[in-house]
Amino acid sequence: MKPGFIEKVQERIQRMRPEDVQVYLGELAREKDFLETVFNSIQEAVIVVDSQGRIISINTAATTLLGIQEDQCIGKRLSEQVRGLDLDSIAEGDKAVNREMEIFYPESRFVNFYVVPLLDEKKKILGRAIILRDVTELRRSTEQTIESEKFSALTLLAAGVAHEIGNPLNSLNIHLHLAEKKLRKLPEKERGEIGESLRIAREEVSRLDQIITQFLRAVRPTPLETSMDSMNAIVEESVSFLEAEIRNRNVLVEMDLNPSLPLQPVDRNQLKQAFYNIIRNSAQAMKSGGVLRIRTGFDESHTFISFSDTGGGISIEHMGRLFEPYFTTKQGGSGLGLMIVQRIVREHGGEVMIESTQGVGMTLTIRLPRVDRRVRLLASGDDASS
Repeated sequence: MKPGFIEKVQERIQRMRPEDVQVYLGELAREKDFLETVFNSIQEAVIVVDSQGRIISINTAATTLLGIQEDQCIGKRLSEQVRGLDLDSIAEGDKAVNREMEIFYPESRFVNFYVVPLLDEKKKILGRAIILRDVTELRRSTEQTIESEKFSALTLLAAGVAHEIGNPLNSLNIHLHLAEKKLRKLPEKERGEIGESLRIAREEVSRLDQIITQFLRAVRPTPLETSMDSMNAIVEESVSFLEAEIRNRNVLVEMDLNPSLPLQPVDRNQLKQAFYNIIRNSAQAMKSGGVLRIRTGFDESHTFISFSDTGGGISIEHMGRLFEPYFTTKQGGSGLGLMIVQRIVREHGGEVMIESTQGVGMTLTIRLPRVDRRVRLLASGDDASS
């Protein structure tokens, strides 16, 4: 059996002079400091545990990602420090394991973790190394790409459907108009039932035309006509426009609008359309009345507008489908309102975030960049070098 490192050191140290031992110890200390510096410089989070799952080493990236402190977690079981990361149920003997999980502290993130067993010469497990990588942005990017592809397919479908249905609707309108002209030539007694049938037919044709228009508005990109504008003013005008509908539903609107809010490069008309949809959705969700709180604010990079209602919230199984076309939890709803909101916000380079507590209410927050960041052309090589 080959002697281990410790045995070799014990054998040699007995033949060393005290001053040589001191030199070697100094070199070991410097090497340890160097390895710790490299360990803490690694961008990926790394945790090393012993065979009992107790943390014996953790780098700076891991403490930052997981919101824990090194001096408080060393010697503690990993499952106690990171809820849901139980190596006893995840590890598969001496095999490496690759999984993903969602963490909620110190902030909601998606993390990919790779568990590698640490073996001795006899293939006995001495512990495990856990490498964690934050994949939140990658997941968001992938989801946005999938949604973008869905949007493109939906736009093509919408154009085809609008064309195929629009032509027959125009033809129906023409023939209904001709029928009404002939109806006027009949005696008044004979107009009654026929006239009523024609009126109903015209209304239904008009309703179909509105449905097609709304669908196209939801999926067809509309060029933005931006100008520096006040988000507070747009919010106030949107609430004022829907005042009668809000009052009829016995909803109280509380506005907390930051007076220091800077002007924002936005398309006023499109943002109003988005706000109308959000406010209507919130008012309709509060069937027996309630409170809608609208708040504005900003940080160094973004302006935000949040709408919080007391309408009972959305169930977990429905949360992931809120932006799908024609998905709705309301009787008689079109399922296009939030889809329109998302399209308009994304055209502005922003994002929509939803938080919901079933039985309590829902908060929808719009975050818009304070400068126009939808497209930024990089300077050419010559310009950059100059």
